[in-house]
Amino acid sequence: MASQRQLKVSRLLQRELGDFFLRESHGAYSGAMITVTKVNVTRDLSIARVFLSIFASESKPELIDVINKGKKEIRYRLAARIRHQLKGVPDLEFFEDDSLDYIENIENLLNE
Repeated sequence: MASQRQLKVSRLLQRELGDFFLRESHGAYSGAMITVTKVNVTRDLSIARVFLSIFASESKPELIDVINKGKKEIRYRLAARIRHQLKGVPDLEFFEDDSLDYIENIENLLNE
């Protein structure tokens, strides 16, 4: 069970990272639309696991690798945005959220 602090930090990170991928990374990720669907923060607030939903991209795992390679730059820009709200920015780990693909697959199976 997540504490209130964990929930607040995860909501803040989700909002700010979503805005980052919408505004600041325009064109940097080969025109893919990236949405932050969920953020899980560890109890000690040192690691944030960020789940991304990726649209309009042929190779989603490769794009996740590119994002993970540039996570220092993303963390730096995130720190500049939330410097007055958090003492320290957690390390970021990016994962693909494939729940929408799973839902679409189930709908297709039900329609058959």
